[in-house]
Amino acid sequence: MNKRDLIDAISGRLGDKKTATEAVNAVLETIQQTVAKGDKVAITGFGVFEKAQRAARTARNPSTGATIHVPASYVPKFRPGADFKALVNNGKK
Repeated sequence: MNKRDLIDAISGRLGDKKTATEAVNAVLETIQQTVAKGDKVAITGFGVFEKAQRAARTARNPSTGATIHVPASYVPKFRPGADFKALVNNGKK
C-alpha cells in the first residue's frame, strides 16, 4: 500500500477524498517535523517514532574495495507497539 492507496482507503471512511488527503498529509507532516526536532511521537498501540543517532564508521566500496569514511548522522527510527506486533504475528488485536 502506498500513500495514494492509504488516502483511498481513508476516503472510504471519511466520505471525501480531499478531506482524507488533508488528514493523511497533516499526520505525516506532524510526525516528520516532531521527529526532526528530536522529540518522540508515541501512538498508543501502534508504535513510537523517534530520532536516533548513527555513529561514524568506515565502509568499503563494493566495486573498488576502497575504504571510505561515513560521517555520523541522524536517522528516523520506528518501534512498533505491542498491539501492532500482536496483530502482525497472529492477526488479532
